[in-house]
Amino acid sequence: MNYFVTGIDTDSGKSVVSAILCEALQADYWKPIQAGNPTDTDLVKTLVTNQSSKFHAETYLLDTPASPHAAAKKEGIEIKLNAINLPEISNTLVIEGAGGCLVPINDNDFVIDLAKKFKSKIILVADLYLGSINHTLLTVNELKRRNFPVAGIIFNGDANPESQQIILKLSGWKQLLHIKKEKNIDRDIISAYADELLKNWNERMD
Repeated sequence: MNYFVTGIDTDSGKSVVSAILCEALQADYWKPIQAGNPTDTDLVKTLVTNQSSKFHAETYLLDTPASPHAAAKKEGIEIKLNAINLPEISNTLVIEGAGGCLVPINDNDFVIDLAKKFKSKIILVADLYLGSINHTLLTVNELKRRNFPVAGIIFNGDANPESQQIILKLSGWKQLLHIKKEKNIDRDIISAYADELLKNWNERMD
């Protein structure tokens, strides 16, 4: 089984969520396309403490902090969907996307096309800010239009019960976790959220 972590925007908190998932499920981590340094793989690696998780190299590692298609073009590289293949593993795999669902990786393909190729179950990260209801529901509609299986939603940021309630109601999906606005994200914080996620995971997953 693999899970594809996508967000409603670039800074939704996908890497933190990926670290929590890896810690909770003792899963491997892979970010197929990285644009910019330091890498999200390096960040997640510093936050995960279990001995089972392995961290797999990026297929495309770009220096420019931009949309993958733009970064690749600047660096004289063409990202090819058919060149990106799953690592050979037997463990659960957490795959982190780049940006939101419809961030282009080339002139024809989007980040979310990776999830389709890998037959992934989606975990949607929705940060809570003014305007996030619209952005989240647009993402929900796109994922439903493409018939993706969705494990649930993880909210990130200061609690907004009305926003969370209406998103859950209209999407019909489960809330797996709410990550508060923490001053610092460290291993202890990740471990605590991993414990909470695991409880919700066992209760709410099919």
